[in-house]
Amino acid sequence: MRNAAGREIPEVLAGLKKVVPYQGPFAIRPEGRLTGPKIRMEKPRSEKLLKSIDQAIDATGLADGMTISFHHHFRNGDFVLNSVIAAIARKGIKDLTLAPSSLTDVNEAIIPFIEQGVITAIETSGARGKLGRLLTAGTLKRPVMIRSHGGRARAIECGDLQIDVAFIGAPACDLCGNINGIEGKSACGSMGYAMVDAAYADKVVAITDHLVPYPLVPISIPQTQVDYIVEVEAIGNPKGIASGALRISKDPRELLIAEYAAKVIEYSGYFKQDFSLQLGSGGASLAAAKFIKEKMIDQGITASFGLGGVTAPFVEMLEEGLLQAIYDVQDFDIPALQSLKNNPKHQEMSASFYANPHNGGPIVNQLDVVILSATEMDIDFNVNVITDSNGVIMGASGGHCDTAAGAALSIVVAPLLRGRLPMILDRVNTIVTPGETVDVIVTERGVAVNPLRQDLRDNLKEAHVPLVEIQDLQRMAYELAGRPDPIQLSDEVVGIVEYRDGTVLDVIRKPQ
Repeated sequence: MRNAAGREIPEVLAGLKKVVPYQGPFAIRPEGRLTGPKIRMEKPRSEKLLKSIDQAIDATGLADGMTISFHHHFRNGDFVLNSVIAAIARKGIKDLTLAPSSLTDVNEAIIPFIEQGVITAIETSGARGKLGRLLTAGTLKRPVMIRSHGGRARAIECGDLQIDVAFIGAPACDLCGNINGIEGKSACGSMGYAMVDAAYADKVVAITDHLVPYPLVPISIPQTQVDYIVEVEAIGNPKGIASGALRISKDPRELLIAEYAAKVIEYSGYFKQDFSLQLGSGGASLAAAKFIKEKMIDQGITASFGLGGVTAPFVEMLEEGLLQAIYDVQDFDIPALQSLKNNPKHQEMSASFYANPHNGGPIVNQLDVVILSATEMDIDFNVNVITDSNGVIMGASGGHCDTAAGAALSIVVAPLLRGRLPMILDRVNTIVTPGETVDVIVTERGVAVNPLRQDLRDNLKEAHVPLVEIQDLQRMAYELAGRPDPIQLSDEVVGIVEYRDGTVLDVIRKPQ
């Protein structure tokens, strides 16, 4: 089948009961009702605290063929996922579906358990390094399912992704199972991705290294959703969880891209009192935050809210009164974590509140401006953030397509070349964000506006940025680096890129 993004999608894909091709960003009208976990009952003063992860695995009834989930707020400091899967392997449990909110480099430790058949399917936002290469090699029983953060929340809530046991790394937890992420030696900040898992999994195990007397306040995940608690020595390495304040780039190329992006925002028509914005954590995005902040001060403009994964520049803007509020699904640095703990205008939110397209209205729908990065783009404004130049999985979908669809102005920033490779192609290897939801592409050589947004092109004529056609940017890239050879791919599908509404946007085929 050819979908609305122009991709050929097989009519049958392992792991999907029915293959529904992508039809457009808002074409699907959902029906039915939300799913839910199994009903629980706890007698007064029952004991949830168990002695070990092994005991918790037994208590949940985990068995062959089930689905387990984890959250990635600990990033490369995570100890929970690896230790739990090692314990499961020791028990001889096999054929599990692993459904974490994302996988990071530290999770390479589970590769032997994939090879042994403990894990035979994975549904996640992305993977990198050795783990990404393993998934691209077709090692799993069925293709890896790639979902955005909003798409994952949707899949869990509607039952497309049914979780048997969720293992929640809990930076702070009391004896009844109330959890927050802002206290303890392994504090990670917002628990936004874990909230959906805890609310919908049949069984929930809290694993903590900071067990406190009842009651814990504030509460991110309530005791009503937690079945068992295990206290361990450490659930994460603080150095890998949150860095110090992320540094703004000093790279001249990134600074020029950031300057152009800030001017695009300024002249777009959306830069006005009470606008809203989301910025990434990359060098160019952080630099753009600096430029935008300066323009807000110069023009006396304040924003209604900042959104997404939170970094120090947003915190500074909140403290200086330039933002009225922050909505936070994940924290990237220590200033963000401390702000969530101390400032009532800094609000934690679930991944569903953030970006699930099939609820009463995710907050991305109220977003005016978002700045996004890219691995590669094409002349139809499609964006790839999941596979690299040789077709190997090396990134994550994250909230990319969610925010692009929801925002009034979606800006993708990227250099024209990376390591002598052009970043604007005839056709991206893998579509993660469809071009019809991308409004502007900003490079150091010029700014291209999607032909669907003639209104933006008209507004940007006074922005003093080099406006060019997307084809002109591609031609410049090819003149500088040459036209890249096409990736040689087999017919074997090793990954499915699901759009946020549950349709199939693209497939990842095994490189030859």
